[in-house]
Amino acid sequence: MSLLTSLIQASTRFQQAMDNRQAPAEQPGNSPVTEAHKPEAAGSPGGDRFTPSDQVGQDPASLKTRKLPLNQYKQTVAQDLSFIRDTLRHKLAEYNLHPATAVNVSKGENGKTVVEGKFSDELRSKIEQDLNNNRSFSEAFSRLSVSEPTLHFMDNALKLNQAYGVSNSLLNSLVSENQQFNGLQDVLHRFDNLRRNSSSGAMAGADPQRYAFNLNTRA
Repeated sequence: MSLLTSLIQASTRFQQAMDNRQAPAEQPGNSPVTEAHKPEAAGSPGGDRFTPSDQVGQDPASLKTRKLPLNQYKQTVAQDLSFIRDTLRHKLAEYNLHPATAVNVSKGENGKTVVEGKFSDELRSKIEQDLNNNRSFSEAFSRLSVSEPTLHFMDNALKLNQAYGVSNSLLNSLVSENQQFNGLQDVLHRFDNLRRNSSSGAMAGADPQRYAFNLNTRA
């Protein structure tokens, strides 16, 4: 074999080797490789319209609100609720009224306790006078008129947040980044300030003057 023939054959084999490296031949019976399907990002078209609850924790505002000691708040408010309820029951027994008698207690325009129920005006006046002279009752009722509506709001907002990822800007504004300043009185103070400064009337239902305590009544 001449030198020229050997060079030609060597050059041919080298070119074939380069072609095989640049475009490898498909093996018989193998289907072409396709790109793996990428999952849709949250919030993309076709996705769930609600934010999954397991992603709520990634929101800094949700993180701070979910750290609220709500159960501790409830225990504190429950003490005033129990005191108000027991005081009214004792009044029913004191005036020989049926223990299941419905009683509604609220604050009048002058700040005095107002009592309504199915009993005579004479008994109503006596009960009102007794309650107004009871300093512990008046203080507990005043606290409750602020704490119970606030607690109901916070409880409902947190439930929506945890279930559907619905963030509430009002709740977020009530909570401090520093958990040391998220005691019940701290939160109540901020809520009351927001209510006083609100001009839209959206928080009118949280007005302590409109608060009423009902004994032996069903919603």
